[in-house]
Amino acid sequence: MEFEDVVRTTFAARAFTDDPVDDAAIVRLLELARFAPSGGNRQGWHVVVVRAEATRARMRALMEPLARRYVAQRMLGENPYSTVTPSRATDEQVAATTLPPGLLDWVEAAPVILVVTVDLDVVASFDAGLDRVGVISGASIYPFVWNILLTARSLGLGGTLTTFLAGAEEEAKALLGIPAAHALAAVLPIGRPVRQLKKLSRRPVAAFATRERFDGEALG
Repeated sequence: MEFEDVVRTTFAARAFTDDPVDDAAIVRLLELARFAPSGGNRQGWHVVVVRAEATRARMRALMEPLARRYVAQRMLGENPYSTVTPSRATDEQVAATTLPPGLLDWVEAAPVILVVTVDLDVVASFDAGLDRVGVISGASIYPFVWNILLTARSLGLGGTLTTFLAGAEEEAKALLGIPAAHALAAVLPIGRPVRQLKKLSRRPVAAFATRERFDGEALG
């Protein structure tokens, strides 16, 4: 595929065919994705390839209360899990929230699940001292995660970047044997999409790019 086609059509795939994705396909995928940049080229990522049904079932159980809170906040018109604006969702509202059909079905239905972690001991977190949630550490892991999804698209596969499980990181670490210094960065279902989207909805460049200052003239 042409690079532009890959970029323009890599979407969040959560429904997959029954076509298997064997270890050879995953090795080929990661063989290309590993060329992603990272701070100091330290490549602090690790990928756990999950196929066992019991492990998937436990992962889903850990995600469900976090997903329920996400949905409850959306229903209140909030931006879920915002670190800037406190949520108005009560524990009672969250407990009474029903998850939309299919929201987490991919955990058990996808041909394979990739759990991506990053070694925080090798990440340069330049914003660690700021009075806000840290984001800079992600620069050393999410290019790799996105490379996985782009490569999957180029190979006729698909997936999506999910982070629900990070809210239950300690339990997930125990389940998957993740070392203490590693942070859980993403959970990616991988498979052949039931339907491949050809046109994605995104804001135009002029809506988010400005000249010289944040409040400067729109670019484009």
